[in-house]
Amino acid sequence: MSDDQRFFDFLKHRIGLDVASVGAAIIERAVRQRCTQLQMPSADHYWTRLQASGDEQQALIEAVIVPETWFFRYPESFSTLARLASERLAQIKGMRALKILSLPCSTGEEPYSIAMALLDAGLAPHQFKVDGIDVSPLSVERARRAVYGKNSFRGQGLEFRERHFTVLADGYRLSERVREQVRLQSGNLLDPELRVGEVYDFVFCRNLLIYFDLATQRQVFDILKRLTHVDGVLFIGPAEGNLLGRMGMCSIGAAQSFAFRRQTDVEPAPLPVFVPPPLPLRVPQPASASVLPLRRPFSTRAAFVPRAPAATPRPAAPDAAASLLARIATLANAGNGAQAREACETYLRQHEPVAQVFYWLGLLSDVAGSALEAQGFYRKALYLEPQHPEALIHLAALLASQGDAAGARRLQERAARNERTADSERKR
Repeated sequence: MSDDQRFFDFLKHRIGLDVASVGAAIIERAVRQRCTQLQMPSADHYWTRLQASGDEQQALIEAVIVPETWFFRYPESFSTLARLASERLAQIKGMRALKILSLPCSTGEEPYSIAMALLDAGLAPHQFKVDGIDVSPLSVERARRAVYGKNSFRGQGLEFRERHFTVLADGYRLSERVREQVRLQSGNLLDPELRVGEVYDFVFCRNLLIYFDLATQRQVFDILKRLTHVDGVLFIGPAEGNLLGRMGMCSIGAAQSFAFRRQTDVEPAPLPVFVPPPLPLRVPQPASASVLPLRRPFSTRAAFVPRAPAATPRPAAPDAAASLLARIATLANAGNGAQAREACETYLRQHEPVAQVFYWLGLLSDVAGSALEAQGFYRKALYLEPQHPEALIHLAALLASQGDAAGARRLQERAARNERTADSERKR
């Protein structure tokens, strides 16, 4: 089924999904699951069913989309929003309520985080409203239920849970006061029938553009630009800043917030020529490195000061290396960029270099706006582990944002082949 282009084209047409961004194996696995559940004897039979049933089309989309979100993901974005919202209210002299959009809103953690952040900052309920839109009706229904498990609460700062949630037997229920601030609907941003008749002061659209090809990225960006007030702010994902810079947006300069606004008087600067930094000597990768789970993408925006590793790494117990790798992941997931970078540098001083550490350094540099530095780290990761999936994806996104479509496509194809191989091995 790996060469069955029909399903790839269907998802591209319906939701703009670029197969290379997630890997063909994920889509193929979703098709197999639907075939099994419907007891379809072949992909051809399932294709006929798919064409005839709107419900089944949505079921396949749901099988491909796997929500990955939590409350106050990228916490600096919400503190920046609270500050900007107060300034915006003063600017418009409180003559109307602020309008905020969360798209995709997934299972509700982001739009509810927006509402909690603004209420905690002292805004009154009548001063703002939040709209949440997602292509998945199932996710929207879960958001409306507003009962969340432990996986939706990550990081250290969980005081908001005491203020805004009630403990239930099956999780935590969000307060009615917060829920009333958020309006939820299912819809596809690329659907011309989608009714979003608002212009928003603030738009959150994070980690969506990375799943589209360049043409669809530009189409979505044009839509987002129309939805964002001329003086508004667009919050994006960590790996998407370079793309917006190429499209005429500029960072507002708030560290770790990934916030952009329109660039009206200055043309985007041409990209500098990339000169790859020297790669490290290849060394065996310790087995402990495989314990670190991969996630995408993570938050930080901090200045990078390179620190040379020791000439001869000091020997350390494998458990210590694994523990430090896990700590790097925890810090990055929680948005503690400076500490995550320091932990990476500590690892390189004390242990033999591994691809995952260079990947983290690349991602930290990437979201800080240091594109050339990020490329160097991603390439070091791929030197040590040529099929490192996250390094391939993020380096491809960087190249695409800089106009190197051919280079980006090669890396995307490598990532897709790697996913197909891994999926085949899992089935054995």
